Amino acid sequence: MKNDTCEVTCIDEKKVKRGKNELLLQNPLEVAKVFKALSDDTRIKIAYALSLEDELCVCDVANIVGATTATTSHHLRLLKNLGLANYRKEGKLVYYSLDDDHVKQLIQVAFAHQKEVIKIV
Repeated sequence: MKNDTCEVTCIDEKKVKRGKNELLLQNPLEVAKVFKALSDDTRIKIAYALSLEDELCVCDVANIVGATTATTSHHLRLLKNLGLANYRKEGKLVYYSLDDDHVKQLIQVAFAHQKEVIKIV
């Protein structure tokens, strides 16, 4: 049986202090909200679809992910409220896009990583 925990306590004070100081400068709760939002399979599909195009109308997103426009709008609104997506209205249509390249990269890296994990298994 493989033991994946330390058998003795050994603390590197410099590394611990540096890690604690860095965490104090960040906002882990807000970062966790981003990952929580993306942990829903419909929202990650929506985010991935948006990462492939500059923008998509709600109807297109709904068709891509196989959901109703009402469900899709709900998920898009949540992504917008968390700062992951933007929208603009043009006449009777609403177009969504990812907020910035950081969000796009986050989505694309997650999908690339998943492809690597599947190859390993």
